[in-house]
Amino acid sequence: MTGDRAPGRRADPGTLPLGLMLVLTFSTGVVDAVGYLGLDRVFTGNMTGNVVILGMALTGADDLPVRGPLVALAAFMVGAVIAGRVLRGVPSGWTHRTTALLAAVGMLILAVTVPTLALEDMGEVFPVVVTAALGLAMGMQAATARHLSVKDVTTVVVTSTIAGLAADSMLGGGTNQPWRRRAGAVVLIGAGAATGALALRVHLGLGMLLAVVLSLGVAAVGGLARPRSGAAGDEAQAGAGTGA
Repeated sequence: MTGDRAPGRRADPGTLPLGLMLVLTFSTGVVDAVGYLGLDRVFTGNMTGNVVILGMALTGADDLPVRGPLVALAAFMVGAVIAGRVLRGVPSGWTHRTTALLAAVGMLILAVTVPTLALEDMGEVFPVVVTAALGLAMGMQAATARHLSVKDVTTVVVTSTIAGLAADSMLGGGTNQPWRRRAGAVVLIGAGAATGALALRVHLGLGMLLAVVLSLGVAAVGGLARPRSGAAGDEAQAGAGTGA
């Protein structure tokens, strides 16, 4: 057995859930590049970055932004709360609720992508609206990914993934670690950020549009594959969760 397949895990069989979460990890890199480079140095997926920026900004260091990171942080938490409520009582695994949440992520991003592509000048207020919408979407995505419990792939951060990759390496005395998924998550979030930065050279909305396509694609593929994964119906899963 390879290190990428954890024994005894109740997640869907095969590699599809892992692959879909890695796609969302790439998408997060795109969205964070859009936020940091195009929306006044704000992260909409990586809340650790926002907390650090806020901590420095409150001291007046380097004229760092306060409003954007605060809006993103608040919206992210609201999105996570929404997803948490929707998934409450449903055991880990892909369900219709998971599909609906990830589709909502794509639609939220789409809702601000269309006017972003159309507007010549976004002014001062609309970038805050975009930040809030992206933060809300990323919070929902992160909470949904957490519920899916794909090991080492949270879709929004890779700090713990990098720590595990190093600590469980041969140099760290580890053996048979799931290095492929860990390295893949790190590479993909970086590749997503690079892609987002390149898209910004064309238009702010281009990277957001890519994130829309990826999010809706993941929702569609996961939803269509769910019955073949052997998962029970949502009603039965909810009953099992509440009866535990």
